[in-house]
Amino acid sequence: MDRSLTVTWADPLAAFAEGRKLSPIEHLRAIRDGRIPDPPIARLLGMRLVKVEEGEAVFELTPSEQHYNPIGVVHGGIAFTMLDSAMGCCVHSTLPAGKGYTTLEMKANLVRAITLQTGPIRASARIVHAGKTTATADAKVLDASGKLYAHGTSTCLILG
Repeated sequence: MDRSLTVTWADPLAAFAEGRKLSPIEHLRAIRDGRIPDPPIARLLGMRLVKVEEGEAVFELTPSEQHYNPIGVVHGGIAFTMLDSAMGCCVHSTLPAGKGYTTLEMKANLVRAITLQTGPIRASARIVHAGKTTATADAKVLDASGKLYAHGTSTCLILG
């Protein structure tokens, strides 16, 4: 029997424009607190920004069937997306108003399969280096008991 998933989201450009009125960390906190809508990718995957401090960001997701690949586990792209989002947001949280970033390079390792039985997972990132033109971060995907599922590093290009 087919299953279905309905996903709704707000206009991402309107949310972006609203966020530009705030400092980067205030923008992220507004998303976390629901004052600015989540970006469509977060809604599509079912992940949430649950913590943001300067140089730190945490996303949470509970694996579901729609995350599965043909070999019966959660697609590795879910962990990569969570890592990329957490590392990017931890870099974003350190920037002054008017500055942005984009991922320049990312490296990740998947160390065990994520399944429905894994339960909620969290991607926690922290800044390693915050320079004028580039920033680096690292992150881990852990389950509720602290078991490691993936880890990675990112280099971001600072824009603006």
